[in-house]
Amino acid sequence: MIADHAGAVDRVVPACPQWTVRDLLAHLTEICDRVITRFGGEACPIPETASAAEVLRLWTERGPEADALLAADGDGKSRGDIMVMDAFTHELDLRYALGVPPPEAHAAWLRSFEVLVGGLGTSLGKHGLPGMRIEIEGATWVAGTEPVAAVLSGAPVDVYRSLAGRRSPAQIAAMDWLGDPEPWLRAFTWGVFAPPEEAVER
Repeated sequence: MIADHAGAVDRVVPACPQWTVRDLLAHLTEICDRVITRFGGEACPIPETASAAEVLRLWTERGPEADALLAADGDGKSRGDIMVMDAFTHELDLRYALGVPPPEAHAAWLRSFEVLVGGLGTSLGKHGLPGMRIEIEGATWVAGTEPVAAVLSGAPVDVYRSLAGRRSPAQIAAMDWLGDPEPWLRAFTWGVFAPPEEAVER
């Protein structure tokens, strides 16, 4: 996708305004390299002067090595799940930045959703809030504890982007809710995720 939009590598990513497309790709590659070295692989730091094409080459080369190391580790699944979620979330960031529609289907959808729903559930508990049910076409999860006191449903990409801190509180509240969304909005800030004050994606 980035190779097909080589002229846009300096474009700012709306969901991560501190980064350009090239910067976001470098972030993903650095995370990949960090995982490889944590599991005993050889480090391959990215030169600050590396072009987007050079970073993309490193990402393409290092990805299979990271996959193999995670698969061989008995505790690698949880780390792998988080990496999948991070990479998929940033793929969607890039799609919005490049004007590429989100995918209708993707191998990372469900696993990434599970990570985000788990994080939201932990946040609900920290805020002393009851559980809530998350519904998209073909899948349902409970965030927090049952019985649930609210239900959030909608198109997969909109629900996902809300869970990943890419939708503003007003956008989250405007989705399909059973119950008053207001008490739950503060729980959407958790971990590294914080909804923007104003909408950055439509």
